[in-house]
Amino acid sequence: MARRGNAHLQSGKQAEQIAHDYLKAKGLRLIQANYRCRVGELDLVMLDGLVLVIVEVRYRKTSRIAGPMQTIDSHKRHRLALAARHFLMRHDHLQERPVRFDVIGLTGSMNKPSISWAKNAFEFDVV
Repeated sequence: MARRGNAHLQSGKQAEQIAHDYLKAKGLRLIQANYRCRVGELDLVMLDGLVLVIVEVRYRKTSRIAGPMQTIDSHKRHRLALAARHFLMRHDHLQERPVRFDVIGLTGSMNKPSISWAKNAFEFDVV
């Protein structure tokens, strides 16, 4: 069981690296990867011009049952928004920037995954 969990973590790290490289090639700049706090985790925090982009990376070997984008439910969106608020409280120099939540979905083989990028996938709606 531990071995399977470790493989899952490894594929997650690999997916995040692929997403980072993809977004970097599109002109985004990394601020922080794997920001963790008690309310959640942010996979990638990047800048797209003046916009602070919170990127959730989702990998699915197959999209038969649900694609990567469909795996983000309201609970996950809520936790991402809380973690983003925590990040912004710790990085006050970024607080005046507009914030966007993007999702990078990867499917298929990690050697050559299909990549989909949903810009502004959901709103920053936590009070």
